[in-house]
Amino acid sequence: MPKPMVIDVHAHFIPQKLYDEFDGNAGAFPGVRLRNDAEGRRLQFLDGAPTRAIAARLSDLADRRTWMDANGIDHQLVGLWTDAEGYELAPKEGLAWSRYINRCLREALRDEKRFTPLASIPLQDGRLAAEVLEEAIDAGFAGAMIGTSPRGTGGGSLEDADLDPFWQAAARLEAGIFLHPMFACGDPRLADPELVNTVGRVAETTIAMTRFLYSGHLSRFPGLKLVVAHGGGALPYALGRLSRTYELGRGKYADPRKGFEALFFDSCVYDVEALRFLAKQASPERIMLGSDCPMPIQDPEPTRVIEGAYLGDVHRAAMLGGTARRVFRIRPDCWCRP
Repeated sequence: MPKPMVIDVHAHFIPQKLYDEFDGNAGAFPGVRLRNDAEGRRLQFLDGAPTRAIAARLSDLADRRTWMDANGIDHQLVGLWTDAEGYELAPKEGLAWSRYINRCLREALRDEKRFTPLASIPLQDGRLAAEVLEEAIDAGFAGAMIGTSPRGTGGGSLEDADLDPFWQAAARLEAGIFLHPMFACGDPRLADPELVNTVGRVAETTIAMTRFLYSGHLSRFPGLKLVVAHGGGALPYALGRLSRTYELGRGKYADPRKGFEALFFDSCVYDVEALRFLAKQASPERIMLGSDCPMPIQDPEPTRVIEGAYLGDVHRAAMLGGTARRVFRIRPDCWCRP
């Protein structure tokens, strides 16, 4: 009997093809610039500040496969580096940029049986976002990876009414949606990029998801498979506080506990006790292996936390791959060690 497949649901990837074919496609998204300067290779959207330098490891699948082998990981879901989403673009330009990204992802990974792509989605416009999600599912994507700020530096919230067509499509298609915090947190106390990664992303996830839980979207769109990165940020720990505010609100908010029960989470918390607490709050069946590969802050040994939590063989198997196969559309020809 073959062993169960170990699947990492939280990883980032930029195909080399995106750079190689950029100039020939740039007319469709004139607000996107690909820069090569003293900082390195960077993207710039409209007149905003360029992104951080794009790490070469984001495109290096050979190095990634070696790391996966060392950690016993058979398969990986890969989404775009969220800095590169360009949600600030106008809707039609954002549509063209997402379609270009998805074409590059699909073509680069066509013969890579250890990877299934997560689609880029133009969250600037809910109707167009729904359209691209449907295209992506038809094209064999596992689902989609989205950021917490639907208009990038322009703000916006996940519960905005404009995004209802997207959530409706995601629920109807039963598509796995991986939610990742954006980089720019807007707090001057987080000027150090490492503080953004250490605590800024936790805060960003917690704020975005608190609003989403209070909005009642998870009840409005039953069947929605929303996976929250980094173990849900501070959400599991703050759930009692959210519930108390709900009680005091006297009908102003939806019940956050009901919404929380419908969420899924990755295991990228780096700490055995933190994972145990998440499992108590959310149940182990709603947690999936996640590494944040190949970012500097990635968990270098992501299965260690799951193994160390000692949650039982059934729950361990679910977290290492069983739940991922239930939530996401893993490519049918995926590779797995015998």
